[in-house]
Amino acid sequence: MNQLSHPQRVRLLYKTILRLHRGLPTELRALGDNYVRDEFRRHLKCNPMEAQLFMTEWARYASTITEQVGLRGKPKGELGEELDPQAVEMLKDDQVVQLYELMLAAKGLNGDTITKDDVRGSSKK
Repeated sequence: MNQLSHPQRVRLLYKTILRLHRGLPTELRALGDNYVRDEFRRHLKCNPMEAQLFMTEWARYASTITEQVGLRGKPKGELGEELDPQAVEMLKDDQVVQLYELMLAAKGLNGDTITKDDVRGSSKK
């Protein structure tokens, strides 16, 4: 089983993440599933270095979700985690836009309002 090809490992990770999403609340599951599908499609033809980073980060995500919802899909407390500000600073512009759009979608699910602090660069320094 450890002799899986790269496409097989990608498919296994993809299916694992979708399976883990079954433990999320309905709205988050739909949002998460759509985001995962989009990201995996977007990286179909990335270079090997990007593919390695992509797989590492999504495996880390799968591990985090496993800790938070368990293998049986029952949430064990709060979902999600804080983003490292240094990691956010290293994102490309299109990634920042994508992250912002994801935040808007997630906040919209809970009926939260977007504040000035949510907008990058508008908080007081």
